[in-house]
Amino acid sequence: MPTRRSADAIPVLAGSYTPDSGGDGPGLAALRLDPVTGRVTYDDGVRPLPVSGASFLAAHPALDVVYSTNETEAGTLSAVARHRDGTLSPWGDPVSSGGTNPCHLTVHPDGQWLLTANYGSDTAPGAVAVHRLDADGRPGERTDLVVHQGSGPVAGRQEGSHAHQVLVDPAGRFVLATDLGTDTVFAYRLDTRTGTLKRAAVNRLRAGSGPRHLAFSPGGDLVFSADELSSTVTCHRYDAATGTLATLSSVPATAASGVTNQPGGIVASPCGRFVWVTNRGADTVAAFRLTGTTLEPVQEARAGGTWPRGLTLAAGHLLVANQHSGTLAALRVLDDGTLDQPHPAVPAPSVVCALVP
Repeated sequence: MPTRRSADAIPVLAGSYTPDSGGDGPGLAALRLDPVTGRVTYDDGVRPLPVSGASFLAAHPALDVVYSTNETEAGTLSAVARHRDGTLSPWGDPVSSGGTNPCHLTVHPDGQWLLTANYGSDTAPGAVAVHRLDADGRPGERTDLVVHQGSGPVAGRQEGSHAHQVLVDPAGRFVLATDLGTDTVFAYRLDTRTGTLKRAAVNRLRAGSGPRHLAFSPGGDLVFSADELSSTVTCHRYDAATGTLATLSSVPATAASGVTNQPGGIVASPCGRFVWVTNRGADTVAAFRLTGTTLEPVQEARAGGTWPRGLTLAAGHLLVANQHSGTLAALRVLDDGTLDQPHPAVPAPSVVCALVP
């Protein structure tokens, strides 16, 4: 593990859109979070790494390697090594993501497979890719590519499929892929010998909801969806034996009126009592209390900037990546699930995600 600059500092990596992906960020930047005060500062000893279109980051479960989507039409993925002195360097050459505009990725818990959601484009459908990782964590051959088909009722957003997230369920049994364009959560079984995906379930959600990201409850029996197109947050029952979802309840993501709002990141608390979601448009982070299977709004906190996209839980704080204002904010989580901001957000051009590796 890299040596931390102080006993209290928690390393944070921030990903941003770069000039070739429509932003003005550096790609990958290293920061530190003080878990006591909530202050975020740049790690002056680590130079930013120019990773193209670093819209989402994921860490290897056993190695000091981080993976980034390169969200462009070309569609590539980058691996980055984290050295003991905290510095960052490319870990092999970028590899094709198998599609266009890759926007999310995760590493399988066994550390041997990299799973990617390719959003697609107006002409290319969304697709989920699998890459083999070698013993040092470098991405190698693509072992599978599953192309989604379908559409939804929202004009301009759902003419085709748009894979937006790929994650492994808490039991490690299924790979779930949200598709914003088809209002669907696909469940796959990953063959860990061959790296191929076999469809196990097709979960059709509310038409026009546009599921973007999911977050599991600690017990794994509930999963919450941030619904980008209907501006809602939905609680689903999850069957870990079949990979199927059953919708239980849904609430508005924001109480704001007169704005077009698109929920972005979603996080469930480790205690299982709270769910938080970013609101792009309202520019808030909404806090919900879970009572049974019902989400109850308890607060909408200012996000510390505009167009809050990524949301990451770290040491009792929520790191909020505010894309349009170019700021990274740390909101402290209080015992009742509400949030406050003890320090001003730090400048972070075109920031869209944060990772505590």
